[in-house]
Amino acid sequence: MLNISRALKVHIEKGWKAKKVIVVIGPRQVGKTTLIQEICQNEKDVLFLSADDPSVRSNLENQSEQNLRRLLNNAKTVFIDEAQRVENIGLTAKIIHDLIKDVRVILSGSSALEIANKINEPLTGRKLEFQMFPVSWQELNDHLGYMTSQSQLNNRLIFGMYPEVITHPKTAQNVISGIAGSYLYKDLLNFQGIRKPEFLEKLLIALALQLGSEVNYNELSSLLRVDRKTIENYIHLLEQAFVIFKLNPLSRNTRNELNTGRKIYFYDNGVRNSLLGDFKSVELRSDMGALWENFMISERKKRNAYAQQQCLTYFWRTYQQQEVDYIEEANGEFKAYEFKWNPKSKAKFSKTFVSNYNPIETGIVTPENFFDFLEMPAIKIKSGSKSSSKNKE
Repeated sequence: MLNISRALKVHIEKGWKAKKVIVVIGPRQVGKTTLIQEICQNEKDVLFLSADDPSVRSNLENQSEQNLRRLLNNAKTVFIDEAQRVENIGLTAKIIHDLIKDVRVILSGSSALEIANKINEPLTGRKLEFQMFPVSWQELNDHLGYMTSQSQLNNRLIFGMYPEVITHPKTAQNVISGIAGSYLYKDLLNFQGIRKPEFLEKLLIALALQLGSEVNYNELSSLLRVDRKTIENYIHLLEQAFVIFKLNPLSRNTRNELNTGRKIYFYDNGVRNSLLGDFKSVELRSDMGALWENFMISERKKRNAYAQQQCLTYFWRTYQQQEVDYIEEANGEFKAYEFKWNPKSKAKFSKTFVSNYNPIETGIVTPENFFDFLEMPAIKIKSGSKSSSKNKE
């Protein structure tokens, strides 16, 4: 078992003091249950309920105060795992929070879509929600140290950052294939909106093959022989299930900027490679540029979430094929980055982009200098760790 300190822990512990219902969402097997149990281990009278159990669901769906008091007995903390499986779980949590005083409630769920639909209205003003990801690069570095984590970079690019993948390197391929198969095809097919499982697999493979490139929904519609609306619906469900996320183009009505299309990335490189059945080493791959870009952007997403740094994210491209891989906008200011797997690749930022947006920071992120790009400012780096400076222009 990977005994690793998770960045989300400090935020959840602060949530205790706010006397709110704590909601932790994220894909299966990223460590939600382990983290919450760790936080609860020093608490007295903790009740753990798994909503995968039909009898637990039945009891939680009987929302009379009397029944819930019997269920909780003398518990002071109740942790409901896979809470999205409970009908009207938001109302259940509201009753406990409002009527059964001094009982703290934690909900975890592996479907943003389902749990959001069931908790948002009943728990308005009563909850703090956190998203948990596979292990972040900062967490790995803090656990292993700088040199050891750096030595694992190639494996992380191929097999990803799920905890069990990291702790079982000899069987990493089987582990990530099992994880991908479990929540992509078992959990996703439980979604009400998924009615074409054979199409889901084809769509995922098409998205995996277009990693790092602009995705055109009309082209996908033609390729997969379904209407555009179905493409849009399934991509939305894949986002809500924490499989993929997208970047939209940055365009402020400049005539030569593309304002359609989007780029789609996977939350985890290992899941993407599992879909293609391609676990070749980095030396033998032709897609390392796309894998590097996906890894950096997904890790930056974790970094920003855990550091609670909110920003809008984009890519930028013109009809003249000028482009910027990744842009963040916060408080009207822009930061822009290019990702190059080969540190010797020559890269410079478009003068058009710099002139139009006046970014406060630009960087070429390579395997030689990526640590600064991923370092979480709220987390102190261990003594002895080193980080390289970014190339700035």
